[in-house]
Amino acid sequence: MWWKMRSLPPSASRYSSTKLINIMNIEQAVLEKLRQLPIDKQQELLNFAEFLYQKNTPKTPLHSVKGLCADLAVDITEEEITQTSQEMWRNFPRDIV
Repeated sequence: MWWKMRSLPPSASRYSSTKLINIMNIEQAVLEKLRQLPIDKQQELLNFAEFLYQKNTPKTPLHSVKGLCADLAVDITEEEITQTSQEMWRNFPRDIV
């Protein structure tokens, strides 16, 4: 069975697999299984481990652009945005379908 490792005492075989996981070093068990896999499956396992890590890592809160630019003292009006947009699109080719 996969959980029987050389480092476990012979008496460990009487435990259920759940208790064995608590007894043995999980890191060693994962490494042992990893080494038995082909390289493409090792990469898949690494990708999954990274997914689990990111899933359990607290995410930093996002800041709004308005909040990020608040200290720059930029005051852009809607009229300026409209004017700039019209200038940008003025020379855009119209024959593109």
